[in-house]
Amino acid sequence: MMRVMYCNIEQSGAVIRRLPSTSLRKLRFVLLLDEIGEERLEMDETTDECVYQTTDKWYGIEHVENVLANILSRVPVKSLLVCKSVCKRWRRLISSQAFIDVQLLWSQKNSVYIVYPYMDMMMKLYLVNNSGEITKSINFPYCDNLSLLTVVCSFDGLLCCINYPWKVDSGMVVEDVTDVEIRICNPVTKKALLLPRGSPSKEKPSIGVAFGPKINEYKIFRFFNAKRISLAKHQSRVNRRQCEVYSSSTGSWSVIGRVPYYPMHSSHSPLGSNHVFVNGKIYWFIASNEDPLIPGSILMADIEETFETINLPKEVTEHSYLVNLEGHLSLVAVYDEDEIVNIWILKDKNEPKWELKCSDHIPFSNDECVEFAVARENEIFFITSNHHYIYDPEHGFWQELDLSSISEKKFPVAFAYTESLLSCGGRMDPRMEYISDKRSI
Repeated sequence: MMRVMYCNIEQSGAVIRRLPSTSLRKLRFVLLLDEIGEERLEMDETTDECVYQTTDKWYGIEHVENVLANILSRVPVKSLLVCKSVCKRWRRLISSQAFIDVQLLWSQKNSVYIVYPYMDMMMKLYLVNNSGEITKSINFPYCDNLSLLTVVCSFDGLLCCINYPWKVDSGMVVEDVTDVEIRICNPVTKKALLLPRGSPSKEKPSIGVAFGPKINEYKIFRFFNAKRISLAKHQSRVNRRQCEVYSSSTGSWSVIGRVPYYPMHSSHSPLGSNHVFVNGKIYWFIASNEDPLIPGSILMADIEETFETINLPKEVTEHSYLVNLEGHLSLVAVYDEDEIVNIWILKDKNEPKWELKCSDHIPFSNDECVEFAVARENEIFFITSNHHYIYDPEHGFWQELDLSSISEKKFPVAFAYTESLLSCGGRMDPRMEYISDKRSI
């Protein structure tokens, strides 16, 4: 025996009917309950009509919190924010860390790409689904008096954005390229947190973001060239290079000290170095001794703030990227002259050993530059000067995407992305977040 209940989120009971019809996406929930009480939820877009079949036992469905949480965890975040206004019970449920964690687990099964094609003061982001189609565009509200913003990473619905702060130089307001402002943003909840400024630096800093060990905990590693070090007035620039770490748990920076290597600055990311976070560790390229624009090795830092270096499998080019492919650190190297791409995977984390995943011809000419590459599960997303591709290395298949809405590019980036309700400041952080729809962060 099986009971079936159909309900529209706008019409599923007296409480939900108080919501305005234009506030929520119209969804149909199909809750299937078998004899042993197991439930299965299906939902899709539907019309204004609603079929509501239930028994007296399920008349108070909104009060059965485990079932309600199961249903609401499938609802888009934008609609969940409206659902918080239904009643105190719903607000308490949706705001609880347990529900936020459950929603994230469901959302992680439906990850997409988030593309930021044009570095600007106003962030216009695009969500691209598994079929390579743009499903949504997000206009992150304008931030007054900010220089150009770029995105350096994405994890569990949070983005890390950086920009140069302003300074006065010879009576003129200019960008201070020796520092960066760092913000943790949630583009769906439209909130962002401006982190406190780090230590003064004599040159452009580099950053990397590590997430964990708990949901919504993170650390930001910031490499800088110290302006003042005791007994270091005559030290070289290399000896002045240090690292400090911001922890979401403490809300402050702590200086680790000198570091032997400094992440290289990529020509594809003018505000910071490219990095990737894989299995609790961050990886950056270290520039080769011969050419500062070509990687020579890899710098690794773990969540415990210990550092190591990893050799590259072979010589690479300027168009090389570190990605998280199939849960492993991977190296994507495009060789323009030969018009091929090599993809290497680091299989053994304890004793680094590179394996060549594949070597394939690229579907574009060598005069078309690869501007960014990122992986999601078992595929790689390429952004070139004129095109967008998704590449399946297992089958050697290239899919060219028709992203006609993205007409201009300026230092484009893309990341795997999943919607979430996570707070920008850390797990259940009580500090006030800066609400971006006030046109200021």
